[in-house]
Amino acid sequence: MSAKRAVLIGVELACVAVLLAVGYGHILGFRDLSGWRKNIHEAPGQADLAKSKAANAPLKKKFDALRPKGVYIVIDTGANRFYLKKGAEIVRQGLVSTGSGDILPDPSGRRQWVFDTPRGEYAVTSKVENPYWVKPDWAFIEEGEPIPKNKDDRVVGGELGDYALGFGNGYFLHGTLYTRLLGRNVTHGCVRIGDEDLKFLFRSASIGTKIYIY
Repeated sequence: MSAKRAVLIGVELACVAVLLAVGYGHILGFRDLSGWRKNIHEAPGQADLAKSKAANAPLKKKFDALRPKGVYIVIDTGANRFYLKKGAEIVRQGLVSTGSGDILPDPSGRRQWVFDTPRGEYAVTSKVENPYWVKPDWAFIEEGEPIPKNKDDRVVGGELGDYALGFGNGYFLHGTLYTRLLGRNVTHGCVRIGDEDLKFLFRSASIGTKIYIY
């Protein structure tokens, strides 16, 4: 092939490429290639951003209104972690143990217990130092022991740690003798927390402090 012929073929190919580009530009609604390049490479203008912010403002306001105010506690039963938060800030976090999900039937067949940690929105209803555990019926059944008739025989000290935060229906955030099991679903429904974390939570929370469990 002669050099002249090669140059002519190159020019022809270049023209075809330009025509194709212009054609696609018209199909896409651009008057010329400069408009095509402009629409691809230029970021949205300030006016567009302002419109977007204005449109989203009511939604953001609703979300902000739903966000808890002040100090609150979050329990993640899936990951077995707690978060002490103040607004959006995480003040402290750590491992916990939550409900096993096991089912214990009463030998009488009249009832059964499901050992789940309740989910939902709660609040601290009591703060107790050096708490005692009043063992319920299921604790004796689980251990294969007779259920005592005397209430005093149900009271046990030392098993709940140094502090307990009650959040209703007999459920507590409390300490544990079984720190090696933190991070697992092994409890009868309460939330077990390590000593130092529990002490920090106890001092940070007040009656009425929100607890969110999911």
